[in-house]
Amino acid sequence: MKPRTLSEWLAYLEQLHPVAIDMGLERSREVLARLRLGPLAPKVVTVTGTNGKGSTCAFLASLLASRGLRVGVYSSPHLLRYNERVRVDGIEATDAQLCAAFEAVEAVRGEISLTYFEMGTLAAFWLFARAGLDAVVLEVGLGGRLDTVNLIDADLALITSIGVDHADWLGDTRESVAFEKAGILRPGRPAVCGDPEPPAPLLEAAQGHGSPLLIRGQAFDLSVRVNHWDWHGVSSDGQVLTLEGLKLLDLPMENAALALQAFALLGLPWQPASIADALQRTRLTGRLDRRRLQWRGKPLWMLLDVAHNPHAAEYLRGRLPAMAQPNVRRAVFGLLADKDLAGVIEPLLASVAGWAVATLPSPRSRSAAQLQAALANLGATATSHGSVEAALEHQCELASAEDELLVFGSFFCVADALLWLERHGLEVAADGSAG
Repeated sequence: MKPRTLSEWLAYLEQLHPVAIDMGLERSREVLARLRLGPLAPKVVTVTGTNGKGSTCAFLASLLASRGLRVGVYSSPHLLRYNERVRVDGIEATDAQLCAAFEAVEAVRGEISLTYFEMGTLAAFWLFARAGLDAVVLEVGLGGRLDTVNLIDADLALITSIGVDHADWLGDTRESVAFEKAGILRPGRPAVCGDPEPPAPLLEAAQGHGSPLLIRGQAFDLSVRVNHWDWHGVSSDGQVLTLEGLKLLDLPMENAALALQAFALLGLPWQPASIADALQRTRLTGRLDRRRLQWRGKPLWMLLDVAHNPHAAEYLRGRLPAMAQPNVRRAVFGLLADKDLAGVIEPLLASVAGWAVATLPSPRSRSAAQLQAALANLGATATSHGSVEAALEHQCELASAEDELLVFGSFFCVADALLWLERHGLEVAADGSAG
């Protein structure tokens, strides 16, 4: 039989299990046992949290790579290509590597039905176990306790933030969310929390496991100045560490602070110049991601951010004043139906002059009509569009030179904007030269 291509594998995975999300570890645990994998790497870090997982993983991977380590990163969802989910030394897995991994999982799966995410996670484990890595960073997909990533006993657990999201699965309180995220803790192994006020279930779980829990604002912290930021934390042997005069970053510095504390606990050489350089070089597509484009002779800015819950939207609003200010900021927005719509748009109302909303290419999308009505109820004017591309081109036509398009909300919205830029060759370098 002709081998499946990657696109054929992904189509197969989408119909393999009767539901897209099926919380629980029993199925994937049995398949993992059948794979008979060795350790993924000598150092494994698991990262969960309501927001900030992607940038925290990116910062930590950069820091580990700065020590010459071979690093694997598993993350989700992807923006443009499935390959983005599995990276080794910063390079995406090839189609051939992913197909081989899916084939290996399929060969032992037998009668066990797996979801798209479970199959993909086990495939990533298979690839990492064969790659001769020094460290692996695993991003939880949903929650923590019942996520397939949690099959791996990590040396260090990171919790970025705790807010209400995915309420149907994690509950509608910070306490219920904290309980699920605490599931990644392991007895006696350290954990780092970027939320300065973690709910009681996380504190209780750490105490019950005997897991040292380092909390931002207590064991480590950062202070952001006008032109730089400072950090302090502790090493694996309890020594105080400090970094002063760090350059401001495009990505959230709170997540850089969390990654720094994680790195400090892994017992690697502490070289401030190398650390500062690694942080400065870290980039993550679709997170506070500012681009320059030309639309029919007009120079415009685009700011892309996958802020799709209230916590992320509040953070985005807080970062806007520190950025170069456009003449006018126009939003392009799309959101899935299971998200807190009012909680996502309210923080940005005062920052946006006009909205263009779009139905996303997903059966889970809110319709453009629903988005438009919600904005009208909040006193904002929005135009309704059948696609992100149509919304973008509408805003480009209205925009004057040096205006900014703020593209935010669902990953689908940001991904469509990136595809539009790529397809039409609109992006240019920040200095105006061809990109």
